[in-house]
Amino acid sequence: MTIDERKQINSTIVQNIILENREKLTISGVNDVLSFDDQIIIVETELGLLTVKGENIRINKLSLDTTEVIVEGKIFSLSYSEKSLDKNSSGGFLGKLFK
Repeated sequence: MTIDERKQINSTIVQNIILENREKLTISGVNDVLSFDDQIIIVETELGLLTVKGENIRINKLSLDTTEVIVEGKIFSLSYSEKSLDKNSSGGFLGKLFK
């Protein structure tokens, strides 16, 4: 693999996560916000679905032009899951359960 090929691969997927004092979370590389309330925010990113759990959390800034989201509140956890929630690919939840 040449240096140019590595640059192309690295430049296509860029995501940064900055957590400051468990109270302010800045996420780049965001495609969409799928769900949010004061305890859970689910964000679709370039690297998969990111679930943010906490207490009194809110989206302070959302810019899909710059692919950036800022979340504020008491943040307990961050977790990634699969990139898409395509329910038709494996029959949904029940299909996965009885696979």
